[in-house]
Amino acid sequence: MSALGKVVRSGVGRRRVQSFVMALTTFAAVTSSVLSLGLLAVVQAPFEHAFSARHGAHLAVQFDSSKVSAAQAAATAHVAGVTEASGPYPVAAALDTTIGMDCATKDWAGHDNGPITVTTRPDLGSTSGMDQLALTRGRWPTSPGEIALPWQDYATDCFGDSVVFSSLPGKPSFRVVGFANSVTSSATAFATADGFARLTAAGAKSDEQMLYRFANAGTAADIAADKQAVAAAAPAGAIESGQSYLTAEQQATGNAKAYVPFLVGFGILGLFMAVLIISIVVSGAVASGIRRIGILKSLGFTPSQVARAYVAQAMIPATLGVVLGTVFGNLLAVPILGSATKQLGAASGTIPSWVSAVVSLGALLIVGVTALIPALRAGRMPTVRALVVGRAPRAGRGQAAQRLASRLPLPRAVSLGLAQPFARPARAVVVGAAVLFGVVSATFAVGLETGFNKYLDASTAGFNVGSDIVIPTADVGVPWGLYGPNDPRNPHLDAAKVAAVLADTPGTKVAFGWGDSGATIVGAPPGGETPRVFTVAGDFSWTHMELLSGRWYSARGEAVVGDKLASAVGIHVGDNVTVAQQNKHLSLKVVGINYDINVGSDYTVMTDAATFTAAGLTSHIDQFNVELAPKVSGRDWSASAAAALTPLNASVQSNSDGGKNIVVIIMGTLVAILTLMMTAVAALGVLSMVVQDTRERAHDLGIFKALGMTPKQTIAMVLTSVTLTGLIAGLIGVPLGVAVEKSTLTPMGNAIGRHLPPSVTHTYTAGLLIPLLAGGIVIALLGALLPAGWAARSQTATALRTE
Repeated sequence: MSALGKVVRSGVGRRRVQSFVMALTTFAAVTSSVLSLGLLAVVQAPFEHAFSARHGAHLAVQFDSSKVSAAQAAATAHVAGVTEASGPYPVAAALDTTIGMDCATKDWAGHDNGPITVTTRPDLGSTSGMDQLALTRGRWPTSPGEIALPWQDYATDCFGDSVVFSSLPGKPSFRVVGFANSVTSSATAFATADGFARLTAAGAKSDEQMLYRFANAGTAADIAADKQAVAAAAPAGAIESGQSYLTAEQQATGNAKAYVPFLVGFGILGLFMAVLIISIVVSGAVASGIRRIGILKSLGFTPSQVARAYVAQAMIPATLGVVLGTVFGNLLAVPILGSATKQLGAASGTIPSWVSAVVSLGALLIVGVTALIPALRAGRMPTVRALVVGRAPRAGRGQAAQRLASRLPLPRAVSLGLAQPFARPARAVVVGAAVLFGVVSATFAVGLETGFNKYLDASTAGFNVGSDIVIPTADVGVPWGLYGPNDPRNPHLDAAKVAAVLADTPGTKVAFGWGDSGATIVGAPPGGETPRVFTVAGDFSWTHMELLSGRWYSARGEAVVGDKLASAVGIHVGDNVTVAQQNKHLSLKVVGINYDINVGSDYTVMTDAATFTAAGLTSHIDQFNVELAPKVSGRDWSASAAAALTPLNASVQSNSDGGKNIVVIIMGTLVAILTLMMTAVAALGVLSMVVQDTRERAHDLGIFKALGMTPKQTIAMVLTSVTLTGLIAGLIGVPLGVAVEKSTLTPMGNAIGRHLPPSVTHTYTAGLLIPLLAGGIVIALLGALLPAGWAARSQTATALRTE
């Protein structure tokens, strides 16, 4: 080994704590950076590539064929701003389907398959033109009895068997011969022209669909303006729906992209922390090793070799942190990505190798440049000066602070500690900066965790609340959703009779019934989650469902729509939304936008059961949620209610919490891990500085001990020396952490198509902020605790001999 290599190895070995700090800092920064950049690349790139390669449409508009002709729909291609258009194509939207009884997997036979939107085109497999369809399995339909569906819209175990259009008279069936999709979900089923004619002959309503690309389509506002321009060129009320490519993008990438804002926040904090900590460690190594630098130069080391030696001492632990952070970031990405790219046909759900390479090389470059600045100072230091210079602070520095502190009614050891930062103000600022980043990270994390918990609390509100539930006896032990709401095998409750029994049962405080009506939402996005229309019987005000705007329905013909549906389709309070049940249409006036009703779909409409009944539609009530009066025995109430409900084919079940949102749980775990790392790094940064300061003041400590300072007083002095700095850092760091959290939580909600309500976004309370303000002191004391112990244990004679 060369002489330079021995110097580097010796330096790393002597500074094990500092080396560990640098490794942990780079590990935290690289982990966050790999995850955030990797997630953006993995979930965004496939959609953008598929959208570009398949020439996706910015907007797919469905025209009501009773109000517009095919020629009138085609004429909208000449609207100002349209750069390309295709169509019109016949389309039949929101047709209820079930899996055929011929499915080889009998558990799936007859299972509800949800509503699908069917279209036909002159050449389904065309590789030119707009919205080119992709075949992922099987072949394209060639006969009237064949159809292709996206893999998400049919049980893969039943591929090659039939799908039945259960809402149409005669229930026509088609054999599924292929899995195919549109990149923007302009439709979710593809048939031949003759096959489509079978559906219209059976009673399906055929509308006209046009596809557009626009000059300006980068934002939701652009798309809304484009849709308005198209609507102005068509007869009034002719547009039934408009599907934006941005909605399809959100459906494909939303959950994974929700991680990006807070990972970016932690990544930036980590990089700043890495720069700070590395500069602390290398500068400290230079400051504490001035005499060693002089000896190295007197032995013949050149300035370049000295500089390289100190840079290498930083690069070795940093490289270890970079390697471990890259590996850990890639491993953490596996559960996060899941099937986020499957819909788009991405080859892999892992982080691309170029992301790991860019982040690793970028981190090493930052480390190298940061370490080079103090290393060059060491290299340029004159040999004679390095051999004779002392390490104590200049005379007179901090004496005014010492005199002021000595007048305070405090123990002398404490007053000495309080004045210590003023003897080395630059070092105190660096310690404060380390604590500051730790406090910002902790405040940011506490806000996120609180927001996540409130989000989870919201998932147990609405239709999930209640001490007990009442469901059809035939549904006990049966998987939820086995049969569609319109399937005759799906049992429902007699709402009026069940409500009367519950009202007459002693101990019932409140109860309401609800169910999936089986109606579909005209104009709802055809891709993603299945849209649902819920009919409600009774007062549900006690469930704490939240409104984002408007009010709850109070009269027949009124409805409240879910926030995600409103955002995707552009619904506002005062608009009308059309729902369809078994080919019967009903127009509802939107009087409110609600946050969530937590029943497996975000594309939702809620209305009173009486509205459906008055319009000649069927209101299905599948469950009653019951809240018991205080001090009522659940077991006794259940026994009493069950006796009266059994003749109604209804059963009482204990209510569960509806399960947990795995995405939010993973986010919370990641936040906790990253916060612990960042806080540990901040404390270790303080430790590194206090160790350096304690070593440099060893002679002073020896004098104090010779004058009678006890070990406990020594510990108090060292801990007090960082307390004021920690307090100031906490007072500054908490508002910064709050600001970072506020700028992160809203984009996370936007990524999944939500506007988060105040109950989720108002995360900080006095009970949280007051402890956080003291967090700076805690971090500073944690970092100084070990050096304080070392100082207390040092021998007086040894300390006095230290120069």
